[in-house]
Amino acid sequence: MAKRIGLLTSGGDAPGMNACIRAVVRSACASGKKVYGFYRGFEGLIHNRSIPMWPETVSGIIARGGTCLKTARSEAFKTPEGQEKAIQTLREHELDALIVIGGDGSFRGALDLYKKTQISVVGIPGTIDNDLQGTDYTIGFDTALNTAVEAIDRIRDTAESHDRVFIIEVMGRDSGRIALSAALAGGAEGLLLPEIHNDFESLVHSIQNWRHTKSSRIIVVGEGDENGGALHIARILQNQFTSLEFKVTILGHLQRGGKPTALERIYASTMGEFAVQQLDQFRYPVMVGIQNQKPLSVLLSEAVKVKPPLDPILYHTFLTLSQ
Repeated sequence: MAKRIGLLTSGGDAPGMNACIRAVVRSACASGKKVYGFYRGFEGLIHNRSIPMWPETVSGIIARGGTCLKTARSEAFKTPEGQEKAIQTLREHELDALIVIGGDGSFRGALDLYKKTQISVVGIPGTIDNDLQGTDYTIGFDTALNTAVEAIDRIRDTAESHDRVFIIEVMGRDSGRIALSAALAGGAEGLLLPEIHNDFESLVHSIQNWRHTKSSRIIVVGEGDENGGALHIARILQNQFTSLEFKVTILGHLQRGGKPTALERIYASTMGEFAVQQLDQFRYPVMVGIQNQKPLSVLLSEAVKVKPPLDPILYHTFLTLSQ
């Protein structure tokens, strides 16, 4: 049974991480466990930058964006020397469990530690991209999506007032999940996704009909799209449609910040509490997630094996409604 738990947030920050940290600490302390938080992810393990955490430590953080433990992507941890220093830190604190809030890269790092130490490991999916296998939801996605949709709503006012075409680029790396959901919820007229190849010609064909069928024109682009990003796409389209005016908005890191939504806080809290339960039930590293609105656990190795596909129902719905 795990008694001393290490906790860290790794990779990109995501709204809801603080709510999850709060849930882990409070539920762990309620069951008699001790929690040590490490600053800046695996960098904190390497350099032994930690703080003992108690319920009062996490008081009031549920509504805050970002992560109170800070986060980073650690190049040093990818080296044998860096991992050995992290292992020394685990031993110095006599930790028998580690909870990692992050994405696939963070989980691979946690698996490396497990292979070398056999420490109990639980991963909690924290990434706005919502691109991990085995869960319907990752911490940060709902808030990032709502931020993107709000931006689309605001930009549409200007698009309609000036008869301009706006190309809005959203985050997600090589995953188009934010882009697809934001385009559908925001009523966009066009969409380019990293997962969908050869969709640019269809977009061009649609634009040819917009002048007579659309009062506003919004194109949403996932940042990993094969056509080169919103700025490059705008230049190509401007050369083809000289009578139209194309404007670009890149939302970027705006989507990472801000207060987490109510749904975000609920799911992050649920997974944080559930993660502490799993430490005493599973021998092998697991990731906790949400499926059908209920918490569950899957093998951590399975969660990072492949990227989940786009939701075909959402994509079909967008295509139908955007005509």
